[in-house]
Amino acid sequence: MTHQLFDPIKLGSFMLKHRIAMAPLTRSRAAQPGNVPTAMNVEYYRQRASAALIISEATQISQQGQGYAWTPGIHSQQQIEGWKAVSAAVHAEGGHMFLQLWHVGRVSHPVFQPHGSLPVAPSALPVPGKTFILDANGNGVWDDVPTPQELELSGIATIVEDYRRAARNALSAGMDGVEIHAGNGYLLDQFINSNSNQRNDRYGGNIANRARLLLEVVEAVTSEIGADRVAVRLTPMGRFMGMGDDTPEETFGYIAHELNNWNLAYLHLVEPAMVGTVLDDNVDPRWNAIIWQLRREYRGVLMLAGGYNQDSAQSALKSGRADIIAFGRPFIANPDLPHRYRFHLPLNTPETSTFFGGGAHGYIDYPAWTDDRMQEKEAAQ
Repeated sequence: MTHQLFDPIKLGSFMLKHRIAMAPLTRSRAAQPGNVPTAMNVEYYRQRASAALIISEATQISQQGQGYAWTPGIHSQQQIEGWKAVSAAVHAEGGHMFLQLWHVGRVSHPVFQPHGSLPVAPSALPVPGKTFILDANGNGVWDDVPTPQELELSGIATIVEDYRRAARNALSAGMDGVEIHAGNGYLLDQFINSNSNQRNDRYGGNIANRARLLLEVVEAVTSEIGADRVAVRLTPMGRFMGMGDDTPEETFGYIAHELNNWNLAYLHLVEPAMVGTVLDDNVDPRWNAIIWQLRREYRGVLMLAGGYNQDSAQSALKSGRADIIAFGRPFIANPDLPHRYRFHLPLNTPETSTFFGGGAHGYIDYPAWTDDRMQEKEAAQ
C-alpha cells in the first residue's frame, strides 16, 4: 500500500495527522548536577511539536547507562519532573511524544559509572571509539572508551528491571510511550551483533541467544505499560562504534519476526546512510535488500530514518518501503519542518558546531517560517 507524507496514520492508540516524525537527537543540554531536563529543553521540544511524533533524545535508564556528558536520564524523581514539563508543553501544542530508553553499555567512561567502575558490555573487548566527557574544569572533551567489563547474569537481570522502571517513569512523566533503543552500537545492539558479543552462555553464540536480551526487555516494558505504547529502534548493517554481524540478514530477520509477537506501536529502522554524525562512504551493498526483507517480515507500522529529505521520504512512502519517516538534522534547524515540507518552503541550515552541548544558540533560536517572513519585512523597511 502506498502513502503520502501528509496522510494520517494510526500509531498504537494514537491517530497521527501526518507521517513526518522527529528522530531522536542527542543534543547534550541537560542540567547539572542530575542530568535533568530544563526550561530550555521544554522550549526546544515545544517548538517542534508539529511533528507527527517526537521521539526524545536518547535518555539513560540508570546511572550505569550514561555514556556522554549532559545527557538526560529517567531514573530519578527530579528527571521525571523535568520530562513532565516537556511532555506537557508538547501536548499543549497538540503533539505526541515517545521517550527513547537508552543504555550505552560499553560506550561509556568511568567518570559516569557508579563508583568509577568500568563500563559494562556483553564481552570485554576493546571499543573503537571515543565518548564525550567533562574534564577537570567542567569542559566537554572527547576521550577514549576503555575496554569494558563483561556483564554477569545478575547484572543483565538488573538491567532488564531498569528498563521496566524507566518505562514506568516515562509514563509518570506524561509521555505517550517509549522507544527501546536497540541500535547505534549501544548495549542492546552490542548483544545482537556477533562481533561485539563473544559470550558462551544463553546470551551469546547463536542468533536467538544474542537477541534474547532485547526480547526480554521488550517483554518487561510491554508488560509494564502496554505494547501499544512501546516501539523498538534497530540499526541493521550499522557500523558505529565497531558494530558488525556475520549474518545480518538472518539476525535482523529473526528479530523482526519475533517482534511480531507483540502488537508494538512501531518498529524503527535506521538505514546505514550515516555513521554517527557523518555520511558513511562504505555502506554495505546488502543494506537495501535487508531493509526490504525486514519490511516484508515485520507486520506492524514501520518507521525509517537515515538521511531522508522530502523527496526521498515521499518515494519511500509511495513504494511501500515505510509507513512513517523520521527526520533528524532537518528538525534541528527547522522547528516547523512539516509546515515547510507541506508548502515547499526553503529550509534553514543546521550549524553543526552547536549539535552537542552549549546553550540556546543553535538549539532554540532557529526561526520558524513566520519569523523568517517577519525578519525579511523588517529588513526591507
